[in-house]
Amino acid sequence: MKSRSFVISALVTAALVVGTANAQSDSSSPYNDSLDNSPSAGAMAFDLIVVRPISLVATVLGSGLFILSLPLALVQRDAPIAAANKLVVEPARYTFDRPLGVMEQ
Repeated sequence: MKSRSFVISALVTAALVVGTANAQSDSSSPYNDSLDNSPSAGAMAFDLIVVRPISLVATVLGSGLFILSLPLALVQRDAPIAAANKLVVEPARYTFDRPLGVMEQ
């Protein structure tokens, strides 16, 4: 009898904990509208002065590596689309397409 009441109380406690965690993670809360998710001025300055030039260099180096690997890919009759995406397109998008101060995309 005691073990049955223990199991029932454990299940009720678990249900209350899970229900509370679900209610706290609800994104439709009216309090979430007041949060400012825009990047700070420091993040924008760091992005402009440090990250963008480094990603521009990565784009140029990736383009050079892609051009060097292109004859080998053509001799092997391999489509160099994956290499072009990783070496040229992704660094170029990171450099030119993302908003200032937003580091992940």
